[in-house]
Amino acid sequence: MRAAAPAREVARHVAIAGNPNCGKSTIFNTLTGLRQKVGNYPGVTVEKKTGRFFGSHGEPMELLDLPGSYSLQVRSPDEAVARDVLLGRQADVPRPDVIICVVDASNLERNLYLVAQMLELQIPAVVALNMADVAEKNGVVIDLMGLREKLGVPVIPMVATKGVGFIELRQAVSRSPLPPPAICAQMPIVLEREVMALARSLQVAPEVARGEALLLLTLHDQALEEVAHHERPVIVATLEAQKRLRLAGFDPLSAPVEARYEWIGEVCGAALHKGSVLDAHSITDRLDAVLTHRVWGWLAFLGMMTLMFFCIFTVAQTPMDWLDGACTAFAGWVGAHLPESDVRSLLTDGVIAGVGRVVVFLPQILILYFFLGILEDTGYMARAAFIMDRLMSRVGLHGKSFIPMLSSFACAIPGIMATRTIENRKDRLVTILVAPLMSCSARLPVYALMIAVLIPGASGLAKAGIMLCMYLIGIIAAFAMAWFFKTRILKGETPMLLLEMPPYRMPAFRGVAIRMWERAGLFLRRAGTVILALSILLWALATYPKPADEHASPAEALAHSVAGRMGHLIEPAIAPLGYDWKIGIGLIGSFAAREVFVSTMSIVYNVETKGKEDIEPLRDTMIAEKRADGSPVFTPLVCIGLMVFYVLAMQCISTVAIVRRETNSWRWPLVQIAYMTLLAWIGAFIVYQGGRLLGFQ
Repeated sequence: MRAAAPAREVARHVAIAGNPNCGKSTIFNTLTGLRQKVGNYPGVTVEKKTGRFFGSHGEPMELLDLPGSYSLQVRSPDEAVARDVLLGRQADVPRPDVIICVVDASNLERNLYLVAQMLELQIPAVVALNMADVAEKNGVVIDLMGLREKLGVPVIPMVATKGVGFIELRQAVSRSPLPPPAICAQMPIVLEREVMALARSLQVAPEVARGEALLLLTLHDQALEEVAHHERPVIVATLEAQKRLRLAGFDPLSAPVEARYEWIGEVCGAALHKGSVLDAHSITDRLDAVLTHRVWGWLAFLGMMTLMFFCIFTVAQTPMDWLDGACTAFAGWVGAHLPESDVRSLLTDGVIAGVGRVVVFLPQILILYFFLGILEDTGYMARAAFIMDRLMSRVGLHGKSFIPMLSSFACAIPGIMATRTIENRKDRLVTILVAPLMSCSARLPVYALMIAVLIPGASGLAKAGIMLCMYLIGIIAAFAMAWFFKTRILKGETPMLLLEMPPYRMPAFRGVAIRMWERAGLFLRRAGTVILALSILLWALATYPKPADEHASPAEALAHSVAGRMGHLIEPAIAPLGYDWKIGIGLIGSFAAREVFVSTMSIVYNVETKGKEDIEPLRDTMIAEKRADGSPVFTPLVCIGLMVFYVLAMQCISTVAIVRRETNSWRWPLVQIAYMTLLAWIGAFIVYQGGRLLGFQ
């Protein structure tokens, strides 16, 4: 038998950097394909994406996707991570051997500022001049030879969305030896003298000493005091150097910026020529006239959300039926090959019923991620933030806070992590506190089940309408709580919105597909670990201890179990909401993860899956469930109240953990759990008791 070949050593560590919206992620996804991993940087919650790709000679290279940055003078945790990686400060992350600087060719002047700072770090670099087609449509002509001469590094024209330029990019990165940049912005002599003197006192690698010193000199007093990676003598030396520069008539904070922009002007003057602007901007302007209009913009936004939810309930139905059929067939096969016993019950009623009833919703979650990916790639996400700024300014926030909130529709964890782009600490904290109120994908299984119980024969449009109402409730609640926090607890002025509006582009479907694949893997791993463990635990709690009477009914056996006793224990607190002790078991189980409610109900009601499709067995059982007086348990008010409860409740341990890490305190996660649980109870109470007062049943 032939032994497996050992993994080849990585030839180079390559970092890919650039401004937001320059196509950096598209290049990263195309180079690495499915050979990528997602994690966090050591000690922080900034997402770390790495992947393998092969150079022009087949040599393996490690590619690191740095967070999008406009400058190395940082304003957010994302930009701080990008700076620290490039300077070799980040623990357990090697300083890159090569930087791929991605530049938007249609916005060359703005993008070159970050390039200027990277050239100062003396790391070998390759400039990927992306969106060359957009620049051409805008009437922008770039002299490639002139640009290469002025920058002193390879410049590769690219159209990443169409796969243009990747062969040349691989060849440029694979070049050996790849010398460090020989050209960068020239600083004033007085400033350069202070930079070199400070660089000699730094205990860092010689190649990054100048760049490190230059960054230190551009920090104000408070920022310098917060620099923890340098000794006190270095901070004192920096302050003295700044004082000498001011006495010489130079502002240490603005002088390097002015020098870089002067250099950028020289580069663009030699290599950039603007002809007549063609249709690209006019198309963007015409679309924005509608999509950012005070009235039509809102209608377009709501229309897109309705379309997304309609597709979730129609397009996803066929693959959901396939998945459910596979789970049903597997459960039937296991049941037929095992004798009647607790082991068979555990596998069929616990593992397969629990995990299968959640996995069946994977197509709906993928469609949600598909729509969010398209909205982001086309440039519409920034327009949504602009539209929402008009409303969010009324609650003390700006439209930039809506981008993390919109991301929370998929999952609150990346949404909360996206708040790192918000510079103001109080605004960031308020956004973190309200982001979980946006209905995430984990709520979809609960909504789908309760809508099926509420309206068994509803059309796809009716289901989408109810779903949209649940999302609107979450949005309204998030805005209301943001106003409360901003006016009562975390008071502060309403910030102005400074937001880049990228031109509309065709989405990179390959990148969208890769992101969907990543999220599918995360969801399935969650189903195979957390939900599997909880399903087994809930089955055990619902099965033991068994009643002494062997002929006891399933309902009596459940009431006698640990889960039944727990449900009875909290029943007085949930009875005003119209819930019985069995629903209480579902609420307890889903505090770990919302989607566990569906599998818990399958276990609680001991649903038979053989010969059925989709969620019909559980739906029919819940519709038929009666109280002691013969009245149905799941009335319309109870179903709507349950959906409202799940809109407002904080039921996700993973989100609690990420809030703890982002705020570096248990105070705010506990506040979040308390206020959201109270809000959920009040919302469900108003629905149930208010509906009864109005004469509804």
